[in-house]
Amino acid sequence: QVQLVESGGGLVQAGGSLRLSCAASGPAFGINFLGWYRQAPGEQREPVATISSGGTTNYADSVKGRFSISRDSTKNTMYLQMNSLKPEDTAVYYCNADYSDDHVMYVYWGQGTQVTVSS
Repeated sequence: QVQLVESGGGLVQAGGSLRLSCAASGPAFGINFLGWYRQAPGEQREPVATISSGGTTNYADSVKGRFSISRDSTKNTMYLQMNSLKPEDTAVYYCNADYSDDHVMYVYWGQGTQVTVSS
């Protein structure tokens, strides 16, 4: 059983920064972080940033140059550094990861952390 817990969200003024963390608990090895997603009120959940097992990163056009995804395998934690925040970045941010057990792959999501950017 894998659990993902996001933290680091909050209220920030436009132009400010936040660093989100996604801490995984459960198996010591084999958890593969996939990325960060966000969901604004009335909107569908959308990908913000993804990271491959090899470390290749991809970003939504709306956050390129402002957000940076990273992970620390020693801490089983994934991060999202968000700079130059805009009011349109306001959303609940979720992280996800997968884990293979006995040839079955499971995808896990965190509970989300609220990010609110005021103008």
